Amino acid sequence: MTPPVAYPGPPGSHTAAAAAALFPEGPHLPVSGFRAVAEAVVAADVAFGVLPIESSLAGAVAETHDLLYERSLSIVGETILPIHHQLAGVAETPLDEIRVVRSHPQALEQCRVLLARMPQARVVPVATTAEAARTVAEDGEPAVAAIASGEAVRMYGLHVLVADAGDGVAFTRFVSIAPFTRVAGGLEDPRTAFTFVTDHRPGALFAAIEPFARAGLDLVRLVSRPLPATPWSYRFDAVVAGHPLDPAVRLALRELVDQAAALRVVGVYEGHKEVGA
Repeated sequence: MTPPVAYPGPPGSHTAAAAAALFPEGPHLPVSGFRAVAEAVVAADVAFGVLPIESSLAGAVAETHDLLYERSLSIVGETILPIHHQLAGVAETPLDEIRVVRSHPQALEQCRVLLARMPQARVVPVATTAEAARTVAEDGEPAVAAIASGEAVRMYGLHVLVADAGDGVAFTRFVSIAPFTRVAGGLEDPRTAFTFVTDHRPGALFAAIEPFARAGLDLVRLVSRPLPATPWSYRFDAVVAGHPLDPAVRLALRELVDQAAALRVVGVYEGHKEVGA
């Protein structure tokens, strides 16, 4: 039997749609949350995991970045999907009567304009947007609403209160993760993801990334994340357009080794065409 692909459940989430896009043959396994996906991949209970990593509106998904780092996981693929959020509840309830809105923190960030129109509503973060829809349906309380995908709204029988709840046109980048790194060639538009730590000294970050600029390489992402064990210290998660065995990329990474306190490649994969770029 083919091992499943894990995603943060329940069914009906945006990540479920990404899992279907990345692995159309399935099977797909919903698990309890982002960390459960990472743990299932590490334990080899599943073949791959799928997680969101970046929103065109809200930026980097910190939890995914941290799980890749903490669990020594690697990105092996990516896809970009348009995201459409709906505000929904168990009944046709006026917005000024909604007292609680549930959703994933990233979705809440993407719907700040709507939430600003509902100052009386308490925002409650949950593991996934689909989980928000399910719990609202199970609670049956008209004053509680969820921000979720249209599929989740239909799946859990909710009433649409706001059909377009997002702040604007939004896309989310999703990645497939594995406990190994692929380095084979043959990719049309390769991406190399890596994480590094610099020393605390003036110009350290510039010295670390300058070799990529000098080589004409595009750093398509650069995200800083705190190192919990060392207060006020940070690591940088980056993605460069190119393969680590390409001479220019290889040389830039080698020069980065000389500048960084730590460096690890966390993915080699086919880049998805940037939407709206």
